[in-house]
Amino acid sequence: MLRIECPVCGQRDYTEFRYGGDASKPRPAHGMADRKAWHDYVFLFDNPKGWRRELWQHVLGCREWLILERDTATNTPGKSILARDSADAQMEASS
Repeated sequence: MLRIECPVCGQRDYTEFRYGGDASKPRPAHGMADRKAWHDYVFLFDNPKGWRRELWQHVLGCREWLILERDTATNTPGKSILARDSADAQMEASS
């Protein structure tokens, strides 16, 4: 059974969370009308084995979005951080 470490609530069962997709895949810009770009973002994806960064929302807890590192071959969870903290760190790095 997958147990996810929520930075706010602590370790919880995966059933409290909702999977939100690949966290490393760039999302099209807000307001972009290019349907092909949105189609590719939503429906086309790789399914590699190994460690991936994924978005998860803690829907039955604090409702925060997390970025979870997870080994897709063994379903082993790794480090998790709040998604907003990751966005802040990326913005600071690009400044």
